[in-house]
Amino acid sequence: MMSNAIQSQPMQNRFLPYLLTLPSLFLAAVVIFWPVWDLIQISTHDVNRFGQLRDFNDFANFAALTADPDFIAALWRTGQWTVMVVGGALLLSIPVAMILNTDFHGRGIARVIIMLPWAVSLTMTAVVWRWALSGESGMLNSALIGLGLIDHNIQWLASAETAFPMQVLIGILVTVPFTTTIFLGGLSSIPDDLYEAAALEGATPLQQFREITFPLLKPFINIAIVLNTIYVFNSFPIIWVMTQGGPANSTDILVTHLYKLAFRIGKLGEASAVSLVMFAILLVFTMIYVRLAMREQRT
Repeated sequence: MMSNAIQSQPMQNRFLPYLLTLPSLFLAAVVIFWPVWDLIQISTHDVNRFGQLRDFNDFANFAALTADPDFIAALWRTGQWTVMVVGGALLLSIPVAMILNTDFHGRGIARVIIMLPWAVSLTMTAVVWRWALSGESGMLNSALIGLGLIDHNIQWLASAETAFPMQVLIGILVTVPFTTTIFLGGLSSIPDDLYEAAALEGATPLQQFREITFPLLKPFINIAIVLNTIYVFNSFPIIWVMTQGGPANSTDILVTHLYKLAFRIGKLGEASAVSLVMFAILLVFTMIYVRLAMREQRT
């Protein structure tokens, strides 16, 4: 009897974590998979403007997307938008976090200033920048004319050549605070003894960064890349508030193209198909990147 009880104890310990997480997993499944199932139903059926399903359409909505040049352009532009914003935020956030991690007078105030854009509504940030980039009375034109860098007003949001790069820059600026916070957490977990020992060995600051800071910061970089990719890929306010995907859909990304399909044109089936494409892209990216990151950690 005693031996049976001892043998059953490891079995209980093995399944206890799964039992404890089962309620949250069930809730997550309901929240995630129920809407996804509805999207699958809508995207594979004919549907009217009121969301009422009709007959199965043999995946005609997906075929329509592949034949739509606006969707292909928005897909390509979404990739550019995500890579440039996430990459730019990472490149800026690492040195900013390293500076804020050092001990200097006014560090607390500097950290608050860096975090302020994160506390402001993204929509309000986009509204302010739309006013600043106005071609007639915008703050940016006034500043550049005052500095003598330009001699006439520039219509920043009137063409994709200037509007999209500006939107990317704003996307980077609003992503830096969150990314910096992640890196500050990582830097604070690195023991100072490692840097002191490296300094005694004659290591330069660049060598300390390459051999100590960067390797120990890699898990936090992985977290920042995955979270920021999901966040930026689905980011709606900056593009929509500033240009609504214009002019002539030249700054559309997938999420704004989806919005136009669903709520302006009334093509709910195609909009649902776009949602599924976006979900599949993010799911595949996350799985591949996490798998590669875990394999790198094992080696």
